[in-house]
Amino acid sequence: MKEGFDYLEKGSFAKAESYFAEVLNNYPNNKTAQLCYGRAVGLNGDPEKAISLFQDLLLIYPKDLEITLNYYESYLWAKKFEEALPLYKKLVSDYPSNFTANLGYANTLSNLKEYEAALLWINKALELKPQNANAKVSRKYIKLGYANAYSTQKQYAKAEEMLLSIFDDFPDDKDILLNLANLYLVSSNKDKAIDVYGKMAISKIDSIKSLAGISLVYHIAEKDKIALSYATKAKTKSLSINDSISNILANERFTQALIWNRKFKLAETQLDSLSYEHKNKKWYLALVATLGMYKSEYDKSIDAYNKILDIDSASFDGNLGKANAHFASSQINKAYKSAFTTLKYYDQQKDALAFIAKLNKQYSPYVHEQLAFTFDNGDNSALWSNTSLYIPINEKLTTFAWYKYRKTQNRSTLYNAESNTIGAGASYVINSKIKLNGQIGINKANADSLDYMQPTIELTMAIKPFPLHDLSIGYKREMQNFNAELIAQEIVMQHLSMTYNLGTNINLGWYTQMMYTIQTDQNSRNLLFTSVYYNLLRKPLLKTGINYQYMSFKDQLPAVYFSPEQYHALEWFVDSRGKLFKNTSYISNFALGQQKVEDDDLSTLFRAEVGLTQEISSRLSVNIYGLYSNVASATAAGFEYVEFGLKIKWQLTKLPLFYNKLDKQ
Repeated sequence: MKEGFDYLEKGSFAKAESYFAEVLNNYPNNKTAQLCYGRAVGLNGDPEKAISLFQDLLLIYPKDLEITLNYYESYLWAKKFEEALPLYKKLVSDYPSNFTANLGYANTLSNLKEYEAALLWINKALELKPQNANAKVSRKYIKLGYANAYSTQKQYAKAEEMLLSIFDDFPDDKDILLNLANLYLVSSNKDKAIDVYGKMAISKIDSIKSLAGISLVYHIAEKDKIALSYATKAKTKSLSINDSISNILANERFTQALIWNRKFKLAETQLDSLSYEHKNKKWYLALVATLGMYKSEYDKSIDAYNKILDIDSASFDGNLGKANAHFASSQINKAYKSAFTTLKYYDQQKDALAFIAKLNKQYSPYVHEQLAFTFDNGDNSALWSNTSLYIPINEKLTTFAWYKYRKTQNRSTLYNAESNTIGAGASYVINSKIKLNGQIGINKANADSLDYMQPTIELTMAIKPFPLHDLSIGYKREMQNFNAELIAQEIVMQHLSMTYNLGTNINLGWYTQMMYTIQTDQNSRNLLFTSVYYNLLRKPLLKTGINYQYMSFKDQLPAVYFSPEQYHALEWFVDSRGKLFKNTSYISNFALGQQKVEDDDLSTLFRAEVGLTQEISSRLSVNIYGLYSNVASATAAGFEYVEFGLKIKWQLTKLPLFYNKLDKQ
């Protein structure tokens, strides 16, 4: 039966099954043939039949150790690890020096993710047979599982130590190098990741994996131009290699790098060239979905992710990618569901947990407090606060209430005034393209001997008519309260406004606001603000551009407030915002230009704003800011204004109020 043994040894289980079936036709009671036939059947994809065959054999040979060992192993082939566990536990107790029993017990524990015990028993097996190749392979995969468990628990040093120990049995093993690189990516150790990917380049095929891996490292490090250079090298090298897997990896990474660098036309050309052969492959559909996300074409992304999940319901990219696409298109319940599905397949997965934490933070009730002190060169000063409470009822409806207090005075005229406003409102997301906002309040003001109350109203509708287009139409009724003199005038302003922002995929943008204001003093105002800007960097955000502002009043009342017949301002600005440290972010905005009031000479315009935000905890952040402006404003030309302030945001609950109603299955 040497031929049959060779088939089993080489893994040709179908041939082994046929061979031993023929032997049993001639020798039906041959124990060895029966045993080998059972192994061949089980390893050829029918473990349940193998279990039955071994059970029948044990009825004939009830205490045969070799049959017992194969019988217990057949439970592993059938993935019945819970049933195998007590069997092996008793077996190693009865036969502590049996190598196969120790090996089987270790593999059973490993499949049950009991890695510490599995490592103990595989080491016992290797003490019995130190050079056994199968046991060394088992120890490798036990350590891989153990390292992954440590990584999931964010114990990255222990995970690294476990992976490095595998090199004792398998020096420079490619699987281990790849797992180390992934560990370093997860733990944000970019330099070590690049070093490991470099070590993988020991052949032309491996060098493509190395270059593609290094490209990914630089993308995660937000250095996408360098990422594209390595991806281009990988693609160029793949042209001289006849290896389909390497070619796919090189094309995939190259297309990704084009998308990361917002070279969308080139990415679309690349996808077109790949579509004929690969359009139904998961990796190709993932590229289509990624391109849709970058271009804000979220419906296309969702469609591509659904196709991935039709192929593989457990796909990590499909499930978490779909979650992000639903979030971007304001389908929050669906975003949660896809994220929970990701965790069903990938327990404690870092990115899925972070995504859910982001949703929880955004949709949990919170309080926002702003305190500020302002002064200007007209001897006006003000101390004011704004306390707001936001309560998301569900993923579409958010209610809010606020209280605003402002105390102003003028050191020259000795005018003093106070205003108090209290109100409430709600916002409602109709769908991914339309959001409504409404609020109403009462403003109570007193200035010297004057007291009055007036209602305040604000209604807005935000629309996304097309990807990268944002339109807002609004009405607002408010009181003029810039300084004590204006509060005393009891001027009610009613604004009709429209804002429009047009983004592009070439880093250019155009923002425009038009506003018409009518006032209870019979005056009216026209306002136009338009800005053309260019995004120099995405992370940190750095943009620059030109702003133009035009303002005109029907009546000129310079003794009361700044109300020119014509006002023009043109400025160049630079805006930057991003992370300084892990929990510290910043904003800075500077503008320089010129302004012209009616027929007066041109004057210099300058304004600046800087701010720092510190996350004290996952639920508490503090922002300090300051700003300066000499833009002609509510009082007069030649105006200079300074403001210092503090903002505090406190998330009241850890989870949204509607969290328990979400579908987590």
